[in-house]
Amino acid sequence: MKRALLFILVFQLIGCTELQQVVNQLPQGTVGIGNAEIAQGLRDALNLGIEKQVNKLALKDGFFKNELVKILLPNELKKVDKTLRDIGLGNLADEGLRILNRAAEDAVKEATPIFVDAVKGITFSDAKQILLGSDNAATQYLEQTTKTKLYNKFHPIIQKSFKKVGADQIWGNIITKYNNLPLTNDVNPDLTDYTTQEALSGVYTMIAIEEKEIRTKISSRTTELLRKVFALQD
Repeated sequence: MKRALLFILVFQLIGCTELQQVVNQLPQGTVGIGNAEIAQGLRDALNLGIEKQVNKLALKDGFFKNELVKILLPNELKKVDKTLRDIGLGNLADEGLRILNRAAEDAVKEATPIFVDAVKGITFSDAKQILLGSDNAATQYLEQTTKTKLYNKFHPIIQKSFKKVGADQIWGNIITKYNNLPLTNDVNPDLTDYTTQEALSGVYTMIAIEEKEIRTKISSRTTELLRKVFALQD
């Protein structure tokens, strides 16, 4: 009887030891994390993307000198660009490209609060699934759920920025010169729409960069909630 009790006690001790080892290997502070807390952690990560990455786009050359998001000419204007350079108007072509990016930089400066509000209002239907998804899963979710609404708010800002930085006059001059050339087909692209789409794409790209940083580098998790939530996906 005593031997049986001793065997049971030893078995329990071994079992407790192994159980403790398993517990020690679990991310600390992750017990009892619910969907709401995970969702808030994802919102915080997206907000950091806005604060650390998107704000850079609002600076001079934030788009123009950032090869990840630099706005290039739409396909229908590439022939315009080439033709202007061929006839010695390369400086005008350069200014046309630069001014598109200036309009986006100016617009992002005004539109950042829109993105902050969008992140606050985002509802993650399955926060844990997004947390355990790809390196940019939260950013993709943000884009899917907010892009149409943000486009509608962003478009008039881009339109205003075009006038503010002189893009409308410069591109009006460029397109008029091109359309007046012999043997060319007239072009009349919607540059406000194009620049709005490209600017939004650039914003989501920069937010995704910060999300990946938080997912892959513990040092980028600057709050207790971020450390707690993203420990789940390590």
